[in-house]
Amino acid sequence: MALSWKLVIDTANAAALADFWAAALDYEVEDPSALIEQLLAAGQLPEQAVAEHRGRKNFRGYAAIRHPDDPFDQHSGVGRGRRLLFQDVPEAKSGKNRLHLDIHGEPGGLDALVSRLEGLGATRVAEIDKGPAGHWWVMRDPEGNEFCAV
Repeated sequence: MALSWKLVIDTANAAALADFWAAALDYEVEDPSALIEQLLAAGQLPEQAVAEHRGRKNFRGYAAIRHPDDPFDQHSGVGRGRRLLFQDVPEAKSGKNRLHLDIHGEPGGLDALVSRLEGLGATRVAEIDKGPAGHWWVMRDPEGNEFCAV
């Protein structure tokens, strides 16, 4: 039986990076507001564990995005499919990522994809040309994490 998974990305600002990746992938930022309100009202979550971002309550230091077509729990807002979780960590990024995302654009639409990603805050690092195998761009998200636009 296949296992469920989510990709967890360490960040300096989980909410901001979730916004970037949601826009880059056309995913939805998860909204755990209802769950947080319930936990606060029941005294099961201290106020200092909550942060507000774009008018929504989030667990401080965490944010997640999910594919808009995948199922999610209506109560918690947590996705049950393709999902990225961003978590704040105290240390800065160091070195090259050992795991990265490839974002695939429409056929023949690499330039448009790269321009859109730059408009969201990504930066180009290097163009890779593999001849008949195609070419792509190595890019960085706003926190410096590498990914490829293909």
